[in-house]
Order: sequence, then structure tokens, then C-alpha cells
Amino acid sequence: MPIDPTTVIDRRRLLRIGAGTTTGLLMSAGAAAETLPGPSPIDRGGVKDGKVAFPPWRGEADRPDAPRPTVLPPEQRVGFAIVGLGRLSVSEILPAFGECGQAKPVALVSGSPEKMSTLARQHGIAPEACYGYADFEKLRDNPAVQAVYVVLPNAMHREYTERAAAIGKHVLCEKPMATSSADARAMIAACDRARVALMIAYRIQYQPHHLRVRQFVRDKTFGRLVAFSAGNVQTVHPTGAEQWRHKRALSGGGALPDIGLYCLNTARFVSGEEPDEVYARQFSPAGDPRFAEVEETIDFMLHFPSGLVAHGMSSYGAREDKWQRLQMERATLEMPNAYDYEGQRLLIGQRRGDDKAQEELVLQRKNQFAAEMDHFAECIRGGKGPRTPGEEGLRDHVLMEAIYRSARTSQPVKLG
Repeated sequence: MPIDPTTVIDRRRLLRIGAGTTTGLLMSAGAAAETLPGPSPIDRGGVKDGKVAFPPWRGEADRPDAPRPTVLPPEQRVGFAIVGLGRLSVSEILPAFGECGQAKPVALVSGSPEKMSTLARQHGIAPEACYGYADFEKLRDNPAVQAVYVVLPNAMHREYTERAAAIGKHVLCEKPMATSSADARAMIAACDRARVALMIAYRIQYQPHHLRVRQFVRDKTFGRLVAFSAGNVQTVHPTGAEQWRHKRALSGGGALPDIGLYCLNTARFVSGEEPDEVYARQFSPAGDPRFAEVEETIDFMLHFPSGLVAHGMSSYGAREDKWQRLQMERATLEMPNAYDYEGQRLLIGQRRGDDKAQEELVLQRKNQFAAEMDHFAECIRGGKGPRTPGEEGLRDHVLMEAIYRSARTSQPVKLG
């Protein structure tokens, strides 16, 4: 079909038209910008006590903005060496530094050079700040490292805590603190002699939902805490016997020190009390190599001086579930996903007039690992003791030893 020459547009003419139009639009926009109002103080904000802050802008019906955390320049943040690059370090701890405002990763210690090199590139850590276990003491000569985070099998916690203290580095140690109360005492003594801080990584004590529940209990918001119950269960792969957690020499026990410890420690944390008696039972299926050395399931009861009764259960034999419930005089607090890395919820059941009601208290999210690392960094910078010191880990070891003793004898154990 022939093209009508009257419909053909000269390309050069079109470009000239377009250029002229664009210039006109830009000139109009520039003129309009001169008449636009400037930003208001509400939009602009300001600086107060070294933080950027903004006046309230939401109505009273909405939740206000969360207070801005302290974010230090990178050169002022406390440098951590991560010791051990297993699943927890790779999947949770190293990524959490991205949400920290006072801590940063500056060194790695591992027995796997390839893995360490890969993670160092991903997290901006210099190749010369990567160390093998035999080279651990070289951290002494790295001034960027102020603290070490020990993320190794439980039986290795004491050795690397003592080695870190000997070279003058502060220690953040994963839970459980060790494999015995004797080792826990030795770790505390080593850090005291070296005058370095020792903190145990009880991440739950830095998690917003648990902190709020603890405040409810302390303030008696819903009356007295009468009962506490918690469970932490998960399944193990059929080849799980090969895992270090199933070798008593490395783990110190099975479900109790690994996941049951959350139930034990949180009962103490939210109640603010120490139990005076424990009673426990444990079970392992016969013939299962995964539980030849450690227990599959353990169930324990704690009695407190106030009359509070706490029940905890942990198992490697049931589908993953992590729950917590508190019975108070005027409310029931239920916490699905209580011990997960994320997804905690807080449901409050209480009377509403002539009816029953259950409401969810929705709290602002905060990364538990980032919160605990920032807390330790703040303690180091300020020269103060951490919220979860070595003595907190020691107390749990004393209690776990009593729980195992009760499970062996089927008798309650009194605590001093």
C-alpha cells in the first residue's frame, strides 16, 4: 500500500518541536518552584542529643513513631570478631550487624578458609582479619577487635572465652554458657582476672514481646503471676546422630541445654524470681542412635518462693513449636512463636464487661541479635556491666544440673 506523502513527518522538525516543548516545560517548572512553600518544621525535623528527630505528625488514634536508636558512625562502633561460622553465625548473627547502630563485624575465626573467605567478602571484612583457630591469639594485635562473639559447640565455650580474656578482649558467648557449672565458674573467673566483660547471649531478654511481658509482671498490670508454662520442640533429621548437639562431650546434653534452656531462663527472667525446687522426667526412644548419648524429651516443673509454678518442656521429637503462656490474676498472656528468631506474638485474654475478650498487642519489630550485640557494645563503650552477665549463665547451669538429677532419681530436688 503506497504511503501518502502528506502523512510523513520530518524527523528533524519533530525533534525541534520536542526540544522547544521540553524547554518550555522546564521553564514553567522552574518558575513554579520559586513560588512553592518550603518544608515545615514537622517535615524538616532537627537534631537533638546527637540524633535526627522529627515532631509528631500522626493523629492520636495512631501509634507514634518508635524512638530512633543510637546510630554511631562506623569508626566509633565496637568491632566484633565472630568465632565459629556455623549456621547461626551465617544465617542470623552476621546479617544482624546490618541492623546494628553500635556494633560491627571486623574479624572472623574459623577452621574453614574457603567459607571464611566467602563470608569476609560478603560482609566487608579484610582478608588479613581472617584467622584460623591456631592463630586466635593474633587477635591481640588487631586494635579493631574489641570483643569476640563465641559461637562454637558448647564444650568449646570455656576454652575460647579464656583465650579471649587472656588477650584482653571482651566476650559475648552463646548460650548455653558451657557444659557444666564448673566450666561456667572458670569462665567468670578468667574474665574477672583479665578485667574484661563477659555477657551470655540470651537473645530473648532483648526481644520486645518478652520485655513487655516482664514489665507487666513487675508492675502487676494484671495482678499476680500464678503460673507459667512453655514449650520448645523441634524434629531432628534421621542422620542427626552425626550432629555435635547429639554428642554429649560437645553439647553437655540434649533438648534441655539446646532449646529447653529458653523455657527455663525466660521463666526466671519474666518472673524476676529464682526457683527453690525442681522436678523433672526425661525420655529417649530405645534404639534410636540420635539419642544414644542425649535425651530426646525432657519435662520439668519449677516451684518459686512466691508460690509461682512454672512448667517447661522441650523435645527433639515433635514438629517445631515454640509457645509460652502466663496465667495472671486478671489476664492470660499467650505467646505463639515465643522463642523463634522472629514472628513473636502477644495475645491478652481478659474480661470485657460481661464478655471474654482476646486482643493482640502488636509491638514494633526489633532484631534480637542486633539488640543484644548493640547492648554489649554500649556496655563496652560505657564501662558498665551487661544485662545478662556470666552469673546469669552459671545460674542456669546449676538449675539444669538439678533438673537432670531429678530426672535420674524421679525425685524433686531442693535448691539453696
